[in-house]
Amino acid sequence: MTFLRRPTRAGVRDAAEKIARILPPTPLYVRQINGLEVAFKAESLQPIGAFKIRGAWHRLTALDEDARRRGVVAFSSGNHAQGIAWAARRLGIAATIVMPADAPHAKLAATLALGAEVVRYDRATESREGIAARLAEARGATLVPSFDDPWIIEGQGSAGIEAAAQMAALGLGVPARVVVPCGGGGLAAGLALALKDSAVTVVEPEGWDDMRRSLEASWIEPVGPNPPPTACDALQTQRVSPLTFDVLSRRDATGVAVSEAETAAAQRWAAENLRLVIEPGGAVALAAVLAGKVAAEPGLLVILSGGNVDIDAYARAVG
Repeated sequence: MTFLRRPTRAGVRDAAEKIARILPPTPLYVRQINGLEVAFKAESLQPIGAFKIRGAWHRLTALDEDARRRGVVAFSSGNHAQGIAWAARRLGIAATIVMPADAPHAKLAATLALGAEVVRYDRATESREGIAARLAEARGATLVPSFDDPWIIEGQGSAGIEAAAQMAALGLGVPARVVVPCGGGGLAAGLALALKDSAVTVVEPEGWDDMRRSLEASWIEPVGPNPPPTACDALQTQRVSPLTFDVLSRRDATGVAVSEAETAAAQRWAAENLRLVIEPGGAVALAAVLAGKVAAEPGLLVILSGGNVDIDAYARAVG
């Protein structure tokens, strides 16, 4: 398969340098699981509550002045939406976000508060990609996908550069394995580029584990018909992209799936042990470790990718 541009480790380092100039590193917590020290990267503490700010900043700062004047269009259930809206406002770029009608209210409200225009769609009957592409073409705007973009992947990978430096400073050595939530795979692919000596395990909700199945099959497998409902709205991607799949398959990444109960248990554990509010999609990597689906081992790095919760749903999960 041929790509116009592949994401690179050098691009990840460039993104990390860009982001370090405007944002402090997110905290790295260390706690014991089964007697072993495990590192937790709290991307939930980003200004927008999720790692997506990284890719958004790297992508939008790469636009030339003409492209910035014409604006950007993105599609997202909420976290990428907020990342694009945050970066666009800071750079003076008009942003339009295509969001599902059932997006969590907190994510919708936050996106609007950042000044973006929001176009709603029906997740079950309409294509967000199609709507966004038509809007971008009509307006002459740049389309910014949530994961199928080399700049986005590189930007997300900057979290790995930060985490590796933090683990080294704490005497934990090089990350041996990184466990990461996966929707379309942008964060996982970025981390695979950033952490070239680390094993990579992606984690998805049961029934939405198309990246796991794709990696096992060695070709892209879409989500099956009638997937089950999940609280992990950020991870409801019907099909991963060739770009992210290519990076992860070249790194021999593996995948596991977790249940809704395991995800809720991880949210509770994060609240009790880390004092962190983690959204369902942001908690699945932790869920896999707590459930024993990924073994605790020296040098284990777990990504807590987001904390934008619907407060009522969160209260039910941790109550």
